[in-house]
Amino acid sequence: MTRIAIDPVTRIEGHLRIEVEHDSDVVQDAWSTGTMFRGIEQILAGRDPRQAWVFAQRACGVCTHVHALASVRAVENALGIAIPPNARIIRNLMSGVQFVHDHVIHFYHLHALDWVDIVAALSADPAATASLCQATNPGWANSSTAYFTEVRTRLQAFVDSGQLGPFAAGYWGHPAYQLPAEANLLLVAHYLEALEWQREIIKIHAILGGKNPHPQTYTVGGMALTLAPDAPSGVNTTALGTIGTLLTSIQNFVSTVLVGDVKLLARYYQIPWTTLGAGPGNLLSYGEFPEADGASPAPFLPAGRVTGRDLGSLGPVDQAAIAETVARSWYTYSSGDSGARHPSAGETTPTYTGPQPPYDNITTTKYSWLKAPRYDGAVYEVGPLARLGVAYAVGVAPVRQAVDAFLSDLGLGQAALFSTIGRLAARALETQLLADRLPTWLAALRTNITGGDLRIADTTRWSPDTWPATASGWGPTEAPRGGLGHWIAIAGGSIANYQMVVPSTWNGSPRDAAGALGPWEQALVGTPLVDPTRPVEVLRTVHSFDPCMACAVHVHRPGS
Repeated sequence: MTRIAIDPVTRIEGHLRIEVEHDSDVVQDAWSTGTMFRGIEQILAGRDPRQAWVFAQRACGVCTHVHALASVRAVENALGIAIPPNARIIRNLMSGVQFVHDHVIHFYHLHALDWVDIVAALSADPAATASLCQATNPGWANSSTAYFTEVRTRLQAFVDSGQLGPFAAGYWGHPAYQLPAEANLLLVAHYLEALEWQREIIKIHAILGGKNPHPQTYTVGGMALTLAPDAPSGVNTTALGTIGTLLTSIQNFVSTVLVGDVKLLARYYQIPWTTLGAGPGNLLSYGEFPEADGASPAPFLPAGRVTGRDLGSLGPVDQAAIAETVARSWYTYSSGDSGARHPSAGETTPTYTGPQPPYDNITTTKYSWLKAPRYDGAVYEVGPLARLGVAYAVGVAPVRQAVDAFLSDLGLGQAALFSTIGRLAARALETQLLADRLPTWLAALRTNITGGDLRIADTTRWSPDTWPATASGWGPTEAPRGGLGHWIAIAGGSIANYQMVVPSTWNGSPRDAAGALGPWEQALVGTPLVDPTRPVEVLRTVHSFDPCMACAVHVHRPGS
């Protein structure tokens, strides 16, 4: 057995170490190590619950508003607050735009370079690339020979400069790259276009949230915005028109460029990558994008669980069945044990015991700052694949149509979804589904505003004088990377306990008390390595989950 480590894993948010053990150039075992500590829960203790979202969303600057949403939902759940329809719609718009923005950035700027050889693009024929673009991305404006000649010239100048920046350590020329030169050039061109596109469409967050990242218009009970069709500021007719124009840009880029590019990549890599990287085969989604009001509104993407890679099975999600263990994590519980605890009873007490790199004793000791969340004791994957798998099992018509069409086009069966390529495809299809749904939510908001319904927040429980002496609640949401939950306990008007279980804690967890590997660890076992000194195959599967270690862990300075 030979052990290798990638530390740090780049093109992610935060700090991650992945260690694998291989024999005959096939991964036999794996360890996922979060190398920084998260202390947001400790920062929140004793604070006003109405302020929690401001601090909680600073857990990450990439996920932007999702922690704010989970936080206000947790407080609203604890205090029995129902938000007005306009607040629900605006939250949907902000989340939907965040999903699309995040997924596009992930594919082109974080994940694509595991599959795309930038240097090989220099040998591409611009005329042949133009023809490929016209077939892959029909209707896209930038598809001429002159355009791809210009992109290739820019790329050549960049390489000739010798100042490659974040691309300097890439595995260029690796034998595991399978795209022809023209496909490489096409995807490099769209990488550059996506940089410009994402800068524009996130302006929707600035309109509805005041800024991005970390929008500032959330509040317990709704949103802190002004709604009026003819108001000089706030959400008015002009703002709605601007949002509508940006949503059209979203639909155009996603349907014409992103989905076609993912299909192109999947065609060249479906062997063997539609069978590798399967993970645990258990999927969990909290559900998101409520399209009605009331105690349990039906969301566009439903809640549920799929087990054993069976899309014909469906189970409910009961947050009481969620628990975290710290058997292999650098934490201690006051009780002295390291077993399963529900997040509402969770503790965040860091106790770093090593080991130091190269982690020679990693097989038997604690090795990560991530805890190990489990559902009823079982390992679950969260994220786009989980959301689409659950929605497919529920029978959501547009999801079934999109998934079936994608698989049929590539000649694949449902089993291919449980793979590295399947995870990539699920993210692209979810992006298209949300891009198509966003205008519906905007139209509903426009109807309310022009009809005179300007309610944006419920303030009847704003004052602590109206609160019970003690209260507890949880705030579930779906972040782009997967299920996100915040749990809060309130006593005497202050936060008595606060716990966050984030997507990358689910997916990147270490082994639990029973020794079960986390999702990333399971997904890496069986991965072939063409060149173990340049393990791009490991990166492909890890990046397919879109790690966000900043959410999962934060800086810790012992003694401070």
